[in-house]
Amino acid sequence: MPNRTRDERTAFDHDAVLAELRAVRRAGPVRLRELDLPLLDALAAASVPRHPRTVEDLLRRAVTGLDAGTLQEAARFSLGLAPGTSDWPAADRRKRAAGVYGLSVERFRRHHELLVLAAVVDEIGRLAEQPDEPDRRDPAAEHQLLHLPLRGRTATVHLHTHSVDLLRDVDVVVSPSNVYLALAEAYKNSVSAVLRRAGAVRGPTGDLVEDRISTELRQWLDQYRSFGRPVLASTVAPTGAGALERQGLRRIYHAAVAVPRPGTNDYDVQSADVTRATTRALALLAEEHTRFDPPLRSICFPLLGAGRGGLAPEVSIAAVWAAVEAELSRGAPWEIHLVVRNPARARAVTRHLLAPHGAPAQPTAR
Repeated sequence: MPNRTRDERTAFDHDAVLAELRAVRRAGPVRLRELDLPLLDALAAASVPRHPRTVEDLLRRAVTGLDAGTLQEAARFSLGLAPGTSDWPAADRRKRAAGVYGLSVERFRRHHELLVLAAVVDEIGRLAEQPDEPDRRDPAAEHQLLHLPLRGRTATVHLHTHSVDLLRDVDVVVSPSNVYLALAEAYKNSVSAVLRRAGAVRGPTGDLVEDRISTELRQWLDQYRSFGRPVLASTVAPTGAGALERQGLRRIYHAAVAVPRPGTNDYDVQSADVTRATTRALALLAEEHTRFDPPLRSICFPLLGAGRGGLAPEVSIAAVWAAVEAELSRGAPWEIHLVVRNPARARAVTRHLLAPHGAPAQPTAR
C-alpha cells in the first residue's frame, strides 16, 4: 500500500477496516505482528494517551463497547479475545462463536459472522470519530448499591450493569415474555433468549442435551391448558433455572407483558401490565420461598417491556418500582436486584430511583 500521511490513514473507511478485521479473525491475536494492518495500526496510534495504543487494545475497546450479550460474546470468540482463545485456530474460534447463536458453523460463516465483524467495525468507527469520549463501560460499576429512604428506613437495591446470564447467587430472575409465553429463539439477544441459552444443558462438546427452561415452560402451559393460546397480560409462570443453577440462580419467573401486534413482528406493552406482573412475581416469591432450602429471598428484575416492547427505560423502571416500593413499604424481606444492559440504562434507573429523595444521582459501587 502506498505511503500515506497520518490524517489520510486515520480517515475511516468501513469496508477497508472490515477487510483488515477479517484478516485479524483468520490470524488471531498471537499473529497480529505478522499482518499488514495500516488502517487499524493508524487508528490504534491515534487513540488518546490514556488508552493503550496497540491494535489488540483497540479491538478490545471496540468489543467492550458492544451491547453485552450474544453479539459481544460472539465477537470475543471470533477475534480470539475471550480468555484462553488467543492461540486457537480460526476454525475453532468460529465454531465457538457459532455456538453462541446456536447455529451451524456454515450458517454462521455465511451470515452472522459478517454482522458481528461489521458491528465491531462500527464501534471502531465510533471510537475514531470521538476519540476523547471515555469508555462507556466501567467494570467497577457493574454492581452498585442504591440506598433509598423508605418510610423511616433505608432500602438497598442491587443494580447490575451487564448481561442477565452473568448474575450470580440471585434466587429468582424475572424474564419478560409475550402473552403466549413463547420463549425467544436461543440465538437472539433478548433477556428471554439469553436465559434460555444459558439455562440449556449441554454435553462435553457443547452440543445441546436439553432445552430445560423451554421444556418446563411448555409443561406449565400444558398443565393449565394454555399452550398455543394467549394468557392474560401480567401472568407470571415459574420454571427452574436449568444450567444456571450452577451460578446460584434457582427460579425463573416468566412475566407475560408483551402483546403481539397483529400483522407485524412488533409488540405492545402497557406500563400497568408491567406493574401488575411485578406485583404477581413478588406474590409468587412469597408463595414459593419456604418450599426451598434455603428459602428463596432474592429476586432480580430487568427493565420489563423496554426491549422490543418499546417502553422507554424510565417508563419501565417506574412501572416496576411502583410494585416493588409498595411491597417493601409493607415490610417485605426480599433482597431486590435490578439488571440492565448498559450504563445509559443504569443512569436512567438511578435518576428515577434516587432523584425523588434528593439524593445525588450516583450509586455506591460495591
